[in-house]
Amino acid sequence: MANSGIQLLGFSLAFLGFIGSIASTVMVEWKASSYSGDNIITAQALYEGLWKSCVSQSTGQIQCKVFDSLLQLPAIVQATRGLMLASIFLSIISILIEMVGLKCTTCMADQPEQKAKIALAGGVIFIIAGLFALVGTSWYGNRIAQDFYNPTTPTNSRFEFGSALYVGWGAAALSAIGGSFLSCNCPKKNSGTAPRYPPPSRSSAQQGGNYV
Repeated sequence: MANSGIQLLGFSLAFLGFIGSIASTVMVEWKASSYSGDNIITAQALYEGLWKSCVSQSTGQIQCKVFDSLLQLPAIVQATRGLMLASIFLSIISILIEMVGLKCTTCMADQPEQKAKIALAGGVIFIIAGLFALVGTSWYGNRIAQDFYNPTTPTNSRFEFGSALYVGWGAAALSAIGGSFLSCNCPKKNSGTAPRYPPPSRSSAQQGGNYV
């Protein structure tokens, strides 16, 4: 069974990954306009996220527009939305589970074996949440790279990785590492129980009674 220090470290890392997943999901800079090649127009910068797109003018003015229709969105955006929201939802469930399974909490303190199993389950869910976030960000990033290197894509329509992708990758790594710490040791069977010895035979008890 993992000690309290490893559990607290794992929970802290996983919780930071949970916060990072939320921040990455709501950020606009999933992809940013590229100025490579012959594209020398720098009067405005385009940013696009999972929920809205923004235009930043050279004067500092920013205009954002929320995506109007869900069904008209590209499949990559819809899939990434689902993966990131699933990651956040699983992280919330894991946090609630770990509030019971951590050794530093008093809940189920009289059942250490069951408490360790609960902590293990929470760690596994954190790992799955990290994998969901990793798949979502990597899939979206792969599509950006494909469009960037596609020769048919106009130069002024090419995008590069935004800061939200890097935040999402870091959050996924923290969730997976934290979940690994929480589930690094499996609960041992018969932990906390005293060893059982066979009762003394009747003849031995009688022999012991002859001594004063």
